[in-house]
Amino acid sequence: MSDQKQKIIIKRVKKISGEGGHGGSWKVAYADFVTAMMAFFLLLWLITMTAPEKRAQLSMYFKFFSIFQASGTSFMGQSSELFSQAGEAQKSIMQEKRGTVQPKPESKPETFKESLKKAIEDKLGDIKDQIMVDVFEGGVRIQLVDQDGKPMFDLGSPRPTQLANRIMQVIGDQIKDLPNPVSVEGHTDSLAYKSSSYSNWELSTERALSARKQLEGFGLNPNRLTRVAGYADTVPFIKENTQDPRNRRISIILLFPDAQKQPGPSSTPPKL
Repeated sequence: MSDQKQKIIIKRVKKISGEGGHGGSWKVAYADFVTAMMAFFLLLWLITMTAPEKRAQLSMYFKFFSIFQASGTSFMGQSSELFSQAGEAQKSIMQEKRGTVQPKPESKPETFKESLKKAIEDKLGDIKDQIMVDVFEGGVRIQLVDQDGKPMFDLGSPRPTQLANRIMQVIGDQIKDLPNPVSVEGHTDSLAYKSSSYSNWELSTERALSARKQLEGFGLNPNRLTRVAGYADTVPFIKENTQDPRNRRISIILLFPDAQKQPGPSSTPPKL
């Protein structure tokens, strides 16, 4: 046994450097993170140094440009045109947000009358006989009349009823997106007040003002209003009976761009 040659076993241990807290792999990741942050802040700095108009144009360029639609062509030579289009689009969007965009006016009063009558038929079919629409020279007149048991305002008061609210909402929805000038008139019957301090003049004017507020609440731009007036019982709707409830009414007049003159208060029932 002693003569036998002993085998020598050599165990090689591979030592891996960089293990533990003193390794260097995390430093690479940290360096990448710092580089990315530096690029990010550099981008922010460049954006702040760019004029607001150019930033808006650049934003709109990337919003509307599609590389698939421009495939096979270079957009570098078209940059001026694209930026110009983007600038116009941005301007339009900003105007819409500020409420300064003027919608296109309805070209024909007859067309608007028909669309309004359709809306009345669809949404106010049960009370459509209290809404009268007629076309005059250059505009459309909408008249809201009282009926027995169906008043637009509380008796002797400028406070609108639920019936008036329903009608005003439909009319407001139809005219709020048009740029046409609007006037509002109030009328009463010939029933007099006992008090001398308050008359049909005050009542008709206050009802016209109340109707104006309702229309504004339903989206009408106040800048479109050209006249709000009360006529008391001086212009009866039903001339043969000045105490007829239909004489108590609100007239909403919508002028069109080609209007030559604004009409006076109507005393003739319009043809539907």
